[in-house]
Amino acid sequence: MLLSSNSAADHPPEAIRAGARSGAISGQTSGMARGFAQGNLVILPREWAKDFLNFCLANPKPCPLLAVGRPGDPSLLGAGQNIDIRTDVPSYRIFRHGNLVGEVENIADLWQDDFVSFLIGCSFSFEWALLSAGLNVRHIELGTNVPMYKTNIECVSAGRFSGQYVASMRPMKPADAIRAIEITSRMPQVHGAPVHFGDPSAIGIADITRPDYGDPVPIREGEIPVFWACGVTPQVALANAKPPIAITHSPGCMLLTDIPDDDLITGKFRFSAPDL
Repeated sequence: MLLSSNSAADHPPEAIRAGARSGAISGQTSGMARGFAQGNLVILPREWAKDFLNFCLANPKPCPLLAVGRPGDPSLLGAGQNIDIRTDVPSYRIFRHGNLVGEVENIADLWQDDFVSFLIGCSFSFEWALLSAGLNVRHIELGTNVPMYKTNIECVSAGRFSGQYVASMRPMKPADAIRAIEITSRMPQVHGAPVHFGDPSAIGIADITRPDYGDPVPIREGEIPVFWACGVTPQVALANAKPPIAITHSPGCMLLTDIPDDDLITGKFRFSAPDL
């Protein structure tokens, strides 16, 4: 990353997208563009899109939809103006038949006329609300990526897609965790309230110091781990479904949207499912 999250906190989302497009921003986006929603990305051929849409609609906790693109259209009008989904994410993952085969900084040369883009709400979006309430967000404090873990929480299967939740974790004191639950429950489009807090083994996490994605963070004396559903969950479902090609964001590397966080809190923002 050539531009830190601290220096980018007050940049507008279009500036962050321009930075990703030019290569000035190439890493995780936590803490960037204060007050605007960030989104996880999944791109699939149209033949697979309806099953994936149904998977998201059946699993709104890990896969809350913010926008769905038209087949072959790299813009996402529901997420903002002048978006080019082929270039405006800092880092992309490429999957073929369910296997991760590479990570790239843009996908212009991979774009297909039948690709459908799905933008899924991200917990980075509620972090400003936590910070504004005086709550510590450890990975922002440390300038690292949020730790994310595969869990044993089962998703509802839909068509060819199935799998288990991925969860992001933020350590907090119990009183702060209660306040965080109150705050995030008002933002269901970006995962809402936590899915678990306390004993990691209860949701299938054997070693809290070794996240499956992102970076480990210390859990200090008097703190408990608090887990939110995570938009990396579709990457588990993609590995199980094995579409011929799928493209996602790299964990922690989000699309910055023009959707104000306040619209998520007040309910002004509404997602309408397209006809695929």
